[in-house]
Formats: sequence, structure tokens, C-alpha cells
Amino acid sequence: MSVDQKMDSSRRTLLFATSAMGGVAAVATAVPFVASLSPSERAKAAGAPVEADISKLAPGELMTVEWRGKPVWVLRRTPEMLASLEKTADKVSDPESAVPQQPSYATNVHRSINPEYLVMVGICTHLGCSPSSKVAAGAEGGMGADWAGGFFCPCHGSVFDLAGRVFKSMPAPTNLEVPPHKYLADTMLLIGDDGKA
Repeated sequence: MSVDQKMDSSRRTLLFATSAMGGVAAVATAVPFVASLSPSERAKAAGAPVEADISKLAPGELMTVEWRGKPVWVLRRTPEMLASLEKTADKVSDPESAVPQQPSYATNVHRSINPEYLVMVGICTHLGCSPSSKVAAGAEGGMGADWAGGFFCPCHGSVFDLAGRVFKSMPAPTNLEVPPHKYLADTMLLIGDDGKA
């Protein structure tokens, strides 16, 4: 083998090794770059629907789920809580939920798909404060001892019943918002997507 052939063989080996290393470097660089193009977990949580397991929610209990950076309350109402909605109908500003603060399937006296479970955004419609959840009967807001409970916004005094309907003469102009949602199973909610879009 001549000296020129040995050099060509060495050059080919060097070129092959350099090409292989360049390919490995390109893949090593491309993988994180391509992965960075997909939305982060935080970004997904900011707008994506979220699942809520309500199987451990006892009657009368409330849980909070975060959706789009907002607190979403899921209240499992007792029969007494549901009965109180008829009693407050003449005391709230929008008893039939005529103002579109909820999907059409929640335009009813209980403002929900399943009367037992209330799903609503826990942000006051006045100035965006967060009301106290499920204030006990006869408590805040000067509602009197016959009040069955509900939600009270301490910032400006707005009071809502156990369906999130605002009482008359309160600073809040509308009922609390009911987000789009659906049941994936009897005890599993999907908040943020109702399959209607």
C-alpha cells in the first residue's frame, strides 16, 4: 500500500468519525430544541381542561380545583342546601340565570348538570375578589338567622346563595360564573371542556 493510499484511508476514517460525531451533536442539539416547542406543563395547566376526582367529597363539603389560574369550587350540596335554593329565589337578582354566566345546561335553579354538585369559579363578579366559600347559616352579610348559607365576598360585601346567585342590592352585578364542564364518570369531572365547542 502506497503512502497516498494510507493517507486516503486515514482521511476517510477521520471524515467518517467527524461526520458521525457531527451527526450525534446535531441530534443532541435538536432533541431539546424540538422538545422546547411543545407546551410546558405550566402552559398546559393554564388553559387546558383539568380533571377533578370528586369521589371523596362528602355531602356539604367543598373542594377547590385550579383551572386557568382561577379557583373553581366544587360543592356537594345536601338535600337541605338544595331546598334552600327555592327559598332564596325571590331574594336574588337573577334567579333564572338569564345573564349568560353559565353554559346553557346550567341555566336552571341549581345552576348545574347534576343538582347535587355545584361547579363554579370562585371569583366575585364585582371586582375579581375571592369570596369566602360556603359561609355558614346566619353568618356574614347581614342575611339573618334564616339564611341557609352561601358565599360572601369580604371586599365589598356581595353575598351569593348556594347556587352562586347574587342577592339583590349587592355590588356584584351578576351571578358567579359556571365554567364549561362535563362528567367523565359519576365521580370524575372535566373542567374547562364540555364537548360543545
